[in-house]
Amino acid sequence: GVQTCALPILKMEFILGIIWLGLWLWALIKILGSSASTGSKVLWVLLVLVLPVIGFIIWFFAGPK
Repeated sequence: GVQTCALPILKMEFILGIIWLGLWLWALIKILGSSASTGSKVLWVLLVLVLPVIGFIIWFFAGPK
């Protein structure tokens, strides 16, 4: 029925959610481990936390290395 049709979609959303969580954690670890100043790290962490998708993309291209 309807439940068996929705199951693959839910499984895919779960997998994508796990991947996104991993990328998000990786970004936070890279920010905190960067050579940027403490203030800069705080601002980048806040950006990634407050705007998860856009913040991650901005950090990926412009964040501290």
